[in-house]
Amino acid sequence: MADRTKKNADKLDSRLGALRSELETLEGDMKKVAGDVEGIADNRVHLALRKAEDVAHGAYRLAEETAAHAVHDVDDWASGNLESARKSIRAQPLSALAWSIGAGALLGAIVGVASRR
Repeated sequence: MADRTKKNADKLDSRLGALRSELETLEGDMKKVAGDVEGIADNRVHLALRKAEDVAHGAYRLAEETAAHAVHDVDDWASGNLESARKSIRAQPLSALAWSIGAGALLGAIVGVASRR
């Protein structure tokens, strides 16, 4: 469970990193466009570019907050269920071992079939 939470957090972090990079590129491109049209465009074009930049930053902040909440929620869920799983394993270790062997065999069969195709 903790590994899955870590993987989910890593996925979210990598997605946020990609989003940051894209927003920085967008911001740079928007500044270049603003510089190019500065001589020809009127104040309304500049205002529209600033508003678009503000919207992009707002969207980024919202995405970052949402991702942080999702990571926190997944972590809480995993932590809460981890204790329950530990209790079950301690109460019936042989049953847990049999389940894990069965799950491993099933996953091995699925991966084996998928890799043959």
